[in-house]
Formats: sequence, C-alpha cells, structure tokens
Amino acid sequence: MAPKTAKKATGEGANVFSMFEQAQIEEFKEAFSIMDQNRDGLIDKNDLRETFSALGRMNVKQEEIDEMLKEAPGPINFTVFLTMFGEKLRGADPEDTILSAFRVFDPEGTGILKKEFITEILTTQAERFSPVEMEQMFTAFPPDVAGNLDYKNLVYIITHGDEKDQE
Repeated sequence: MAPKTAKKATGEGANVFSMFEQAQIEEFKEAFSIMDQNRDGLIDKNDLRETFSALGRMNVKQEEIDEMLKEAPGPINFTVFLTMFGEKLRGADPEDTILSAFRVFDPEGTGILKKEFITEILTTQAERFSPVEMEQMFTAFPPDVAGNLDYKNLVYIITHGDEKDQE
C-alpha cells in the first residue's frame, strides 16, 4: 500500500509542477523556506506560529492555526504547499493573486502595511529589492504621513493602470 501512496504523490506532484512556470516555482520555494522556520521540510503548527510572530501577530489562536492546517490533505511538504496554492490560484485573476500575496502580511485585512515592514520584507526575502528599487516604488506609490502603504490601491494601479494615465 505504501508504494501506491508514493506513486500517487509523485503523479500529483508532476501535475502541480506543470501548472507553474519555473520562476514561479522558485518563488514558492523561497516562500516555503521562509515559513519552514525549523528547516525540517514541513510546515507545522510551530512554523506557522513563528511565521505569524515574525509578521508581528503574536496572539494567534491555536484553533486558527489548526483550521489552516486542516486545509492540507496531510503534512505540508513543498509539493503539498504548491498544490494548495495551485488550487487557490486556479481561475484567479492577476489582481486577486497579487492581493492574496499582500494579505499574507496583513492578517487583520486592514489593506495597509507599514513602509518599514514592506522595506524589510522586500530587501531581505526572495528576490531582494535594491535600495534604488525601493526608492522608485515609494516614489511611485508613496506611503501616507503615518508611513502606511495602501497596498489595495497599489495592486489596483498595477493591474488597471493609474486613472491619470487614462486621460
């Protein structure tokens, strides 16, 4: 029975890997490695709690973490992680996809993120932004006086264009 399970997992993996371009798979690998805090190849309760903590959300209820883990068919290795994203993104338009990426860092759903936090994430994780790229982004999409970046507006402009450009 174990070989069937292994074969099934391999078959599912081949399908999910064909859903994404190689560059996207590399980005998912980086996201997975950021979340896999203990580097054991699986995302578990402790990894999720530490990820939330790193995002500034300290008091996540155990039930909330358990609900997240229930979405997976079993232990969350990279293939399961990729499959889950594939299922969530299937049929999603680019605006929803980009908003979903930002929402990972905004669990309360405020629609804004601190400039310092965005700078920290974009300059230290995944494909790192250079200081020049960060300056260009904040020039094009300046935060408010409190240092908040309205990422919902940013995503709308990225996917629909700026209204001023339409005139």
